[in-house]
Amino acid sequence: MISMGMMRDVWSFRDFMKSSVQREFQSRWTGTQFGPFWIVAHPLANILIFTVIFAQIMKPSLPHHSSKFAYSIYLCSGVLTWNLFAEMLGRTVNIFVENASLLKKVHFPKLCLPLIVIFSNLINFAIVITLFLLFTLIIGDFPGWVLLAALPVLAIQLAFIVGLGVFLATINVFYRDIHQSVQVVLQFWFWLTPIVYVPATLPGLVSRMMQWNPMWRFVDAYHGIFLEKTLPQWSTLVYPGVLAVFFVWLGIFAFHKLQGEIVDEL
Repeated sequence: MISMGMMRDVWSFRDFMKSSVQREFQSRWTGTQFGPFWIVAHPLANILIFTVIFAQIMKPSLPHHSSKFAYSIYLCSGVLTWNLFAEMLGRTVNIFVENASLLKKVHFPKLCLPLIVIFSNLINFAIVITLFLLFTLIIGDFPGWVLLAALPVLAIQLAFIVGLGVFLATINVFYRDIHQSVQVVLQFWFWLTPIVYVPATLPGLVSRMMQWNPMWRFVDAYHGIFLEKTLPQWSTLVYPGVLAVFFVWLGIFAFHKLQGEIVDEL
């Protein structure tokens, strides 16, 4: 498994990871006239679209909610956390293949690459969620102290993403169809998660079956925090928590067994 020596090696390359995250972050506006403005513009545009088009024009209703912004909060809290999952997993799966030339030329711990993806996506998520929280503050629907409950939910979600991502990234080196398959699966996975629709609209049997989807549990917890302003039912997070532990173990196990063959296969 991952030894203390391996962790020390990763830590010794912290400056490399920091500079890589900074370079990736800055590349998003390099050569543009408005620079960092575009980092804020894209998520802000999404929030405005969700609010104006979906909430004000289409006027969908949520059970037991009379606020005209209720569906906006419901949609944003689901989409933003889903995007964190989909983008982080989608990029992690192909991270070793994308950096094949770097891995062949430079000697550094391979685990640095998934960590760079994780930190980069967390920075983007921090910006997006900050804008969303400002939006809830402006419309008078800030969740208050209940917001702190999102931290353990996010921690479990990140463990699930990282474990699954490292496992699939390792296997993808040997079977390149994994990356393409994940992109297709994510499209179906999105619609199997109550982000756009409300679970109450589903037939009882379908709803019970779809609750085996771990992202259902995460999104439902975020909906409770941001929309209902209530703490999650922690018992509902036991199942995705167990999955997170399992995939972290599986990812570490697969990487430990196959890391020596990764460069040869690239």
